Amino acid sequence: MDKIQRNYQDIIFNILVYIFVGLVLLSVLYPLIYILSASISSPQSVNSGQMLLWPKEITWEGYRLIFANQAIWRGYLNTILYTVTGTLINLAFTLPAGFALSRHDFPARNFFTQFIIVTMFVSGGLIPSYILITNLGLTDTIWAMVLPGAVSVYNLIVVRSYFESSIPEELIESAVVDGASYFDIFRLIILPLSKPIIAVMALFYGIGHWNQFFNALLYLNDRDKYPLQMILREILVIQDMSSNPNLNVTGEMAEFIYSQQQLGQVIKYGVMIVSTLPIIIIYPFLQRYFVKGVMVGAIKG
Repeated sequence: MDKIQRNYQDIIFNILVYIFVGLVLLSVLYPLIYILSASISSPQSVNSGQMLLWPKEITWEGYRLIFANQAIWRGYLNTILYTVTGTLINLAFTLPAGFALSRHDFPARNFFTQFIIVTMFVSGGLIPSYILITNLGLTDTIWAMVLPGAVSVYNLIVVRSYFESSIPEELIESAVVDGASYFDIFRLIILPLSKPIIAVMALFYGIGHWNQFFNALLYLNDRDKYPLQMILREILVIQDMSSNPNLNVTGEMAEFIYSQQQLGQVIKYGVMIVSTLPIIIIYPFLQRYFVKGVMVGAIKG
């Protein structure tokens, strides 16, 4: 009787779990499907609210106008440049620092670890950062986009933990006995064995750079250097101008939206899809490294 009761409770529990997971899945998928459908539906269906989930009166006019706009292409190229350059800089700083902090024979290991962790909770603030970037002459340059966040302390701790828990100490000791320097050990042994954590860090940093717009808002005045997210922001701001006449947005993007007022909503949703598509395409190729890298890197703190 007790066994039947337990089986009954397990069935009820599983049903509740499936219902909960289904609701979470629905809450995640609905906005994605809606945005995709709105980007290929007729402007009349989107503006009138007739399109609730699936596309209506499919048209590709929005995407045609998006890809015909030079500002979007410039933003795409700039974002790719910032993402690739920034991610390489991030890895070049984070991986060696994580390896150094993972070495128990490093005399100042604890001091530097504690000093670095403090910066997670205490920072200079926005105004000192802006003054620093300005005084260094980095405004309106690529370096203003990629250098301020060269190292994430959280990612550095994860990398350090990965090296401590996944790289056998005996392997490093045998390389030292054979006369290898720590630079050779890092280059020839550590990096080839660290593909999971490298993939995870590249994904973390890459997504951060791809979605970055705040640094561009602060440090870039030349529109030709705007990343794609700044172009998307302009489109969203211009869409709100009808309800807020105090906003003043001019330039190529304003003329582009105003000349296609009826297609404004479709263009907005289309740009959202265009801006997120590369990340969606890349993620499946890194997924097999992603879970392993995060789980192993989180074993030790």
